[in-house]
Amino acid sequence: MFRLDDPRNNRKNVLHAFFLALGVTIAEPSTILPLMVHHFTESALIVGIFASLLRGGAVVVQLYAAFHAQAYVHVLPYLRKVFFFRFLSWLMIGVSILFLGDEKPGLTLFFIGLGLFFFSFSAGFGAIYFKELQAKLFSRKYRGKTMANRQIAGAVASIISGGVAGYVLTWYEAPYNYAALFIISSLFMAIGFIAFGTISEPPKENVSLKEKHFSSFVANAGKILKSDKRLREQIVVILLGYSYFLAMPFVILNANAMHTLTGWMLGGFITLQMAGSIIGSMFLWRRLHHYELMLTLSLLLMLAAFVIALFAESLASYMVIFFLFGIAFDGFKISEMNLVIEIAPEEKRPVYAALQVNITSLGLFFPILGGLLLNLLESYTMKNAFLA
Repeated sequence: MFRLDDPRNNRKNVLHAFFLALGVTIAEPSTILPLMVHHFTESALIVGIFASLLRGGAVVVQLYAAFHAQAYVHVLPYLRKVFFFRFLSWLMIGVSILFLGDEKPGLTLFFIGLGLFFFSFSAGFGAIYFKELQAKLFSRKYRGKTMANRQIAGAVASIISGGVAGYVLTWYEAPYNYAALFIISSLFMAIGFIAFGTISEPPKENVSLKEKHFSSFVANAGKILKSDKRLREQIVVILLGYSYFLAMPFVILNANAMHTLTGWMLGGFITLQMAGSIIGSMFLWRRLHHYELMLTLSLLLMLAAFVIALFAESLASYMVIFFLFGIAFDGFKISEMNLVIEIAPEEKRPVYAALQVNITSLGLFFPILGGLLLNLLESYTMKNAFLA
């Protein structure tokens, strides 16, 4: 029998976060993915396209996912299909590298791109179902705690997987080391998917009547956005909050320009960021149930990190910056998800979630604008000052 705030569902929720982070971080998309693609081609354009494939597929499909999800009494059966599809997509990348590899680099790149796109595309459906389940399984107060627990578990898994990735990349030659990473990480993901797929889901009491055509649904979604002032304001604030992507990728480049970072230093910054994530979730975000305040504090912590970056010269300064990043990112993610759940009527929850995610996801492409600003300003310090 279903019970709200069931500790068993909380444990499965946290296990999912742990093994998903363990899998994704092992094939880290901001470092290992570009290196892997560059192994098969010298084209920087193709490297950029592949990074966009991993990021953009989820954005375009969320409204369509919400169009169907609004009429579902249960979403878990559909989420299980998403999990299976994501597992196969990730595994396909590793298998294609293993069997095609350097012998057919063009075909290998094709299957890598296909796998990345399907992995991201299916996440667009999964995100809608996941938010719906979080709203059904946990109360407002308990939801903040379980999401903070997820962040802690994910941070711990990221630290572990970083060591695993370093070992595999060191002891196996390319491209077989990349194949091993994706195959191993897909198995870790599968454990998390199975754990979350066995949660207990109650039926949805207030189900919305689905429109006959997707175009009608989009028109009605536009009316919701126009009529709900809080949703509009929330979207604007979160989208502006994503402006940290304008400068964040270039902080590490500035640190490297000043100190020529070693692998151990880079690993240390990652560990500090994960430590910030764990400490922030344990001692701050788990205890805070006012999500507007949580979002405000997260943005202030990000701003503080960038202010320090304006004057940072020593490694100790950058250690503080990445520690603050770790605290702020988790608070931002937790508040972003819970705010839309909080304001959405039960029958329109998938629509609200899709509207917010689709519009705010434009912020994921802010690094492109940040790079253009960097070229114009020709200074990391001036760029950080401009953005702060």
